[in-house]
Amino acid sequence: MEDMLLDSKVVGRAIAGFRTKKGVTQEVLSGLSNIGRTHLSAIERGERKPTLETLYRISYALNIPMSEIVLEVEKNLP
Repeated sequence: MEDMLLDSKVVGRAIAGFRTKKGVTQEVLSGLSNIGRTHLSAIERGERKPTLETLYRISYALNIPMSEIVLEVEKNLP
């Protein structure tokens, strides 16, 4: 069962990648998505996993479908 856990580092890298592609800082994205900057930073470092609500807020702020982030995560899972 443990091998079925989602790797939070993969999730964080996907979010950071989209943020970087859009040319947005963590500070700006956290403001647009109404998420604390330290929380966003922890997500991007893989220290915390975003809830669906948080993932939705991030994707909305980046103007991309949430599914695009999920597909990127799935593509990079082992």
